[in-house]
Amino acid sequence: MRKSHPIRRVVLAGAATVSGIVLLLSLKPASDPGSAQAAGVGAPPAASAQGGAAAAGSGTITGDAAQTQYGAVQVRLTVANGKITKAEAVQAPKGGQSDQITANAVPKLNQAVVAEQSADIDAVSGATYTSNGYKKSVQSAIDKANASAGSQGSGGSAQAATVTGDAVQTQYGAVQVRITVAGGKITKAETVQAPSGGQSTNITANAVPKLNQAAVATGTADIDAVSGATYTSAGYKESLQSAIDKAQASAGSAQGSGSEGSGGGAQAGTLTGSVVQTQYGPVQVRITVSGGKITKAEAVKAPSGGQSTNITANAVPKLNQAAVAAGSADIDAVSGATYTSAGYKESLQSALDQAGG
Repeated sequence: MRKSHPIRRVVLAGAATVSGIVLLLSLKPASDPGSAQAAGVGAPPAASAQGGAAAAGSGTITGDAAQTQYGAVQVRLTVANGKITKAEAVQAPKGGQSDQITANAVPKLNQAVVAEQSADIDAVSGATYTSNGYKKSVQSAIDKANASAGSQGSGGSAQAATVTGDAVQTQYGAVQVRITVAGGKITKAETVQAPSGGQSTNITANAVPKLNQAAVATGTADIDAVSGATYTSAGYKESLQSAIDKAQASAGSAQGSGSEGSGGGAQAGTLTGSVVQTQYGPVQVRITVSGGKITKAEAVKAPSGGQSTNITANAVPKLNQAAVAAGSADIDAVSGATYTSAGYKESLQSALDQAGG
């Protein structure tokens, strides 16, 4: 993992260029994931009428970690003046044959994203699962850049932004929610991922439309679970909350940089980092940022069960304190909790990236 850096206030451009606006308007959201293909067979790219759709704004953005059959894939983009200038894999499958596949595929995928300026790239032959996970994480990063840039235009009130929440693992499969926000309100909610197969297909078909409607109606993640779909509802609400956190953070950063005298700079924003898979379970960190500083850090997810419960109970409070004190992810690992500490720091850095730090 790259060395982290202290959080700093995002300095937003006072006026967007015409080309930046065109790039923003041309950005298309990711399509729902299709059915899995056999490993080693390249997936055909989705048809696109967008051309060179790219991420808007400037800064470093880390996409959500996409779980694949062979391990997690997570991509970080560097964006300058509305163009993707660098793409790199923060996580990729490893071990056994995966090492060779990753070594061959990831450089090609990185180059393709920079060349195409979008997630609409060809899969690498022989690395179908890694390619699909890579593309999904890239689209997540582009969504985040789009949301952040969208909150800058016209005071953030007239322009719609699309934000994708974190993928939440449930007993029956992953759930991931994407929302469209305009004028500070959720105008659309949809699932990017939901349990499927067997009875899950019917449960999802019944539950998701109701959850989508509830999210738009309430404007929050405080919605009722759908009867008979407890696990899907819980995952939906968690992913929805993650998307709301990201939207609020983007709006808060735009206000904070706009007018120093208006009090906008003191507004707190909550950012949820990506879920990081460790040997003993997932780790995910949420931070509260106010006045350009981390005022609170907490673990949304941490290893549990058996000895992990005691290790987490000892390590997480120390990591939370260290994150607030350091104002960065450059913190020491807690003795006896190496894997949890590494996952914590990586998720914390993801949250800081969203803040533009």
